[in-house]
Order: sequence, then C-alpha cells, then structure tokens
Amino acid sequence: MKTPLLFDEYYYAHDCGNPCRRDEVWLTFFDQIARRIIEQFDPKSVLDAGCAWGFLVEAFRNHGVEAFGVDISEYAIRNVHPDLKSFCWKGSIAESFPKDYDLITCIEVLEHMPQREEELAIENLCSHTNEIVFSSTPFDYKEATHVNVHDPEYWAGQFARYGFYRD
Repeated sequence: MKTPLLFDEYYYAHDCGNPCRRDEVWLTFFDQIARRIIEQFDPKSVLDAGCAWGFLVEAFRNHGVEAFGVDISEYAIRNVHPDLKSFCWKGSIAESFPKDYDLITCIEVLEHMPQREEELAIENLCSHTNEIVFSSTPFDYKEATHVNVHDPEYWAGQFARYGFYRD
C-alpha cells in the first residue's frame, strides 16, 4: 500500500468532511481543541502525530506551547503555513521521533494505517511521551483510506500494552 500517495490534493479536498483549507472554520476548530488540551494537560511540548496542514500545531504555538507536527503526506506538509515549516516534517508516525514530548496528539490517524503499521505507530507514540490524546471514529467504514477501523475497546487494549489507559 502506497499510503502517502493516498493523501493528496483530492483527498484533502473531498475526504475530510469540509474541504481542507486555511480558513476560519478549520483554524477555529483546532484552536478550540488546543485550548481544551492545554486546560486539561498544561503541556510545554506537543507533537501532533498526523498533523496534516499543521492547524493544531499552529493553535498550540499561538498559545505558547512548543508544538511540532509530522505527517506522511508530502502534499499536506507542503501546505503547512510558511511560519510553521520548520516545526512540521514529512514522516511516518511508525518511525522514531527526534525527541520526547510532554504530550502527543493522534487525532483520526491510526484508522488510516494497516494494522502492522498501526501497531508500530502505537509503540512509537508511547515510547516518546507520558500523555497521549487519541481519537478514532469507530464507525466510518465508507472512507476509502479507512483500512483499520475499530471500536474504542480495541484501541484501549492496544495502548494498554504500553501502560497507557484511557481516562
């Protein structure tokens, strides 16, 4: 499976609910997520694993958090705001990160990965932080890139193997 090629211009225009673009809807949405995470966890450093266009990285940085992002899609990384280019890179979340972070976010990403890659990614995420904010929609089988959709109990079990438990 050539995963990076699936997440191209067409994908971001048609498969993200609303077309992905730098607009008030997306920026406000991710700002709200960042605010909530900051209130709950007060992280000093964050990695957004599967950052797409870097909107969550931007929101964290706007609130004074040292944030970084990684995404498998060359197209997505090319669309990161120029001010954030040095904080976001193209890469797989199944491969080791350059450092540890106070918190890692992984929002709607693992269901796009084949199971073996997902297992490597979870091990990698857990080895680079003590806090993870994770989400995956358990019922979206229609999207062509959703090759690994599971219920919350499955994901909880996968993370529990590394000492991470949902709360």
